[in-house]
Amino acid sequence: MAFTRATGKHRGASRAARTTRKFAGMATLAATGVVASVASPALAATSQTHAEDTGLQQAVVIGGELADRLEAQADAQHAAAEAAAAQAKAEAEAKRAAAEAKRRVEAAEKKAKAEREAKERAAREAERKRLNTFVAPVAGSYVSTGYKASSSLWSSGSHTGIDFHAASGTSVHAVGSGTVVEAGWGGSYGNNIVIKMHDGTYTQYGHLSSIGVSVGQTVTPGQQIGLSGATGNVTGPHLHFEARTGPDYGSDIDPIAYLRAHGVSV
Repeated sequence: MAFTRATGKHRGASRAARTTRKFAGMATLAATGVVASVASPALAATSQTHAEDTGLQQAVVIGGELADRLEAQADAQHAAAEAAAAQAKAEAEAKRAAAEAKRRVEAAEKKAKAEREAKERAAREAERKRLNTFVAPVAGSYVSTGYKASSSLWSSGSHTGIDFHAASGTSVHAVGSGTVVEAGWGGSYGNNIVIKMHDGTYTQYGHLSSIGVSVGQTVTPGQQIGLSGATGNVTGPHLHFEARTGPDYGSDIDPIAYLRAHGVSV
């Protein structure tokens, strides 16, 4: 038999139903994010506690600290990059400066070497010219007796050299560079000097009144080696000059041709 509720005054919902509806409403409000005005103070307090415990504030704080750390790290990296770039630039400048200094030193050394070589060449050329320079044995004189002139005055029957006109005491010069191999009395030549020239030939200077060099001494072109005179077999003061292929008598060659071949005008 079915029973129906009578019309009229209704009974209130049961405790179980009310509780079920409350939880359902709270769930709905919680889902929408809205706190119901009908919630009890205790529920509101509980809801507030739950809101504070969501971790959003902590996440914001942590996020800010992380951003600061990232910014500081970026600044440090940027500063390190700038320092590295500055160091690289300084090293490059130092390398360029060192290279430039090295280039200047090498250029200076090259210039100094070139100057030394030029001086050495000039010195060698001067020495070559000096060695190859010849002068007349008596300045401003002339040949008074020629080569191979015949006369009974000479034991060989002919003149083995040439005579330069010169008063006694006139300066006599070495005709070129060489070394003295004889300096002293030479018999019929009187006081005489024999010089071995740098090219291997020999020259002789006879009838001197005085001798100014000694054996072994080197002489240069135009150097005074003695004074003319009339010692030995002579008829008057003059200079007897010979050119030879060897140091001894009998190796004579034409003195005029010899001097002219060396640039001396006689």
